[in-house]
Amino acid sequence: MMISPRKPFWKTLYFQVLLGIALGILTGWLNPALGQALKPLGDGFIKLVKMIITPVIFLTVVTGIAGMADLKAFGRVGAKAMAYFLTFSTLALAIGLIVGNLTQPGAGLNVDPNKLDTSQVSGYVKAAHDQTITDFVLNIIPDTAISAFTSGQILQVLFIAILFGVALALIGSRGDKLTATLKTLTAIVFRMVHILMYAAPIGAFGAMAFTIGEYGIGTLANLAGLIAAFYVTSLLFVIVVLGLVARAAGFSLFGLLRYIKDELFLVLGTSSSESAMPLLMEKLERAGCPKSIVGLVVPTGYSFNLDGTNIYMSLAALFIAQACGIDLSFEEQLLLMAVAILSSKGAAGVTGSGFIVLAATLSVVPSVPVAGMALILGVDRFMSECRALTNFIGNAVATIVVSRWEGAVDLDQLRAAFAGKGGDFTPQESDALQAEGQSDVIA
Repeated sequence: MMISPRKPFWKTLYFQVLLGIALGILTGWLNPALGQALKPLGDGFIKLVKMIITPVIFLTVVTGIAGMADLKAFGRVGAKAMAYFLTFSTLALAIGLIVGNLTQPGAGLNVDPNKLDTSQVSGYVKAAHDQTITDFVLNIIPDTAISAFTSGQILQVLFIAILFGVALALIGSRGDKLTATLKTLTAIVFRMVHILMYAAPIGAFGAMAFTIGEYGIGTLANLAGLIAAFYVTSLLFVIVVLGLVARAAGFSLFGLLRYIKDELFLVLGTSSSESAMPLLMEKLERAGCPKSIVGLVVPTGYSFNLDGTNIYMSLAALFIAQACGIDLSFEEQLLLMAVAILSSKGAAGVTGSGFIVLAATLSVVPSVPVAGMALILGVDRFMSECRALTNFIGNAVATIVVSRWEGAVDLDQLRAAFAGKGGDFTPQESDALQAEGQSDVIA
């Protein structure tokens, strides 16, 4: 196969998105009113991506399961993925608590929670009360098979896709024609994803212009200690913890980061890890991860593997307690972590989930006043980019690690992809690679 020459850097997605981010910051700073007015650009791009996520997940999961030689392996992969998610979500919460205790970002503020204006956080508190664990589990089951696709709920689509894929695999050769048709649809949908990505720089520009125009760069200085602690902790978690996990699995974290740099800049610009989900799934398949594993681990990880959100919850809860002069005991902090492990699953997939999860956690831990959330509302938006990036990287690592556990990804192919030896593919080469990826099975 002939590989096309690399594009000039100014034609690459990561450069164009980075340029959009820079122009957005400049626009929001120089003309806040104009920056606020550009919000529909960012919202529109997010809606475009969310529109395509449902068919991407359904088709990827169904064709992946239908091509598997052993359906028992599917259950084994799911169990390994959930074990990974629980382990590292708990570790992220613990690291957040440790850093919060060491740095004390809220100490010395001496805030009286009774004097805080809680009107702006009341909606998040109500949403948190409405999102119990039982409701979350029942919500995985859609009202109808069709509503799963119209509601945009990732776990509902995943649930239907798994059932459909297993049923298709069980009927054997009678389903071969349908499987072939679904593979063709998959190629079409991924081509649609590439078309939509032309709007990514515009979306990043609009989202960043709105953020700076609405909240102002000066807002960052007010709670700089909390923001700095969160960014540094997330960076250390990615480099140290996920770096060690990657090394143990036989691949380079920095190689992976270079490989998905386009998607990372897209997440940074839009503050949404969902905006790059279809591209991440495609790249992981191209790197050698089986379609069946990618289709299961990535969408599930978006609800259950929220490393960045967990670090944020620990630090934010401690910040509020310290700002209000509340000294949490070791037992109270353990209770906080235990509640957060559960509440982070209960609000998964909900808009503003990071803030909703925090409200749910504080509602159960009476030592920390929920009213204290008003302290961080103004800068929460500036921490959402870091939450999204950390969650995104964590899910990419998780997918490769689970693939390695299954012995289903070749290290040479993985390293070659990370080294960029695949280059930028022409449409014909991309289609050929996708066709090859459709045949991946778990041994």
